[in-house]
Amino acid sequence: MSMKTCYYETLEVERSVDETGLKTAFRKLAMKWHPDKNPGDPACEHKFKEISEAYEVLKDSNKRAAYDRYGHAAFEQGNGAAGFGAGFATSFSDIFEDLFGMSGRGGRGGRERGADLRYNMEITLEEAFLGKTAQINIPVAVTCEPCSGTGAKAGTKPKICTTCGGAGRVRQAQGFFTLERTCPGCQGRGQSIDSPCPSCSGSGRVTRDRSLSVNIPPGVEDGTRIRLGGEGEAGVQGGPSGDLYIFLSLATHQFFQRDGADLHCRVPVSMVTAAMGGEFDVPTIDKTKTKVKVPGGTQSGRRFRIAGKGMPVLRSRQTGDMYVQVVVETPQNLTKKQKDLLAEFEKLSSGETQPEAAGFFKMVKDFFGSRASAP
Repeated sequence: MSMKTCYYETLEVERSVDETGLKTAFRKLAMKWHPDKNPGDPACEHKFKEISEAYEVLKDSNKRAAYDRYGHAAFEQGNGAAGFGAGFATSFSDIFEDLFGMSGRGGRGGRERGADLRYNMEITLEEAFLGKTAQINIPVAVTCEPCSGTGAKAGTKPKICTTCGGAGRVRQAQGFFTLERTCPGCQGRGQSIDSPCPSCSGSGRVTRDRSLSVNIPPGVEDGTRIRLGGEGEAGVQGGPSGDLYIFLSLATHQFFQRDGADLHCRVPVSMVTAAMGGEFDVPTIDKTKTKVKVPGGTQSGRRFRIAGKGMPVLRSRQTGDMYVQVVVETPQNLTKKQKDLLAEFEKLSSGETQPEAAGFFKMVKDFFGSRASAP
């Protein structure tokens, strides 16, 4: 019978623990018992091996199922720790950054991709409707021409770093495993430069203003992102360039408000026009105008839909609509005669001319009447 401690007890978790809880428990214990944090303590190294073995088994769904059914016997008689030795480095790499502030998986030095760049551009609603081709100027790191990006003075060449042999990374033994770190001699480039290029000071890149043409298609919205591949910063040592991302924002329009592909506008009309009916012209985003007919008795806030007069939908043949909201304007600065006429109109008015107001005040009257009659 195996005398090993239960893997769940080793990791101090319940058998029902999920993957996230399992990983959290492993991180906590690994950081506590790691040999580098407890140098010269064999007991800590033994404990660390136990929790690493337990995690290697339980993090694998198949191994965990076998362990839950057969216990440690599932990995005995030739099966060993079911691949513990081979998979340990992968398991422990999850906590390298927590322990040492670095990643356990390092890449080789040399060619590096350039950084991506962002450019913010504001356009008008009309430009978003029609689309446009814009010219922009941006400062960007480009490959240094005198040294062709090598960073070495003309007539010389970079030398392979003697510390890492050109790999850009060095390995260092830490207890019973090996860590890979960025080479301190070349900072990960894999090369050393004895005579730096005077134009770029050995960086292989210089900053230049670049003029670019950006095609903005019709229908773009606020926040639309346009990618220009390879127009970002130049790569290191001949590496590929990054990308340039254009982020669009729409300026506030004096007349229209946008909602997706639809446009909205508010138009004030006189009390007489709303009461008796009438019509008026409104501008559209395509620089034309359309006529809106207002029927008699129109209330403030009513919307009229004009089909197909909205914004184009990006990369499609569809078009949104335009909505005109009528706002009835109350007269101001009235003359005495105008006031007298309105007063006379008020006397002649009845519930039929203002049904909503009449209905409301009837409800108010009934409300207070019911309260007065209540016991």
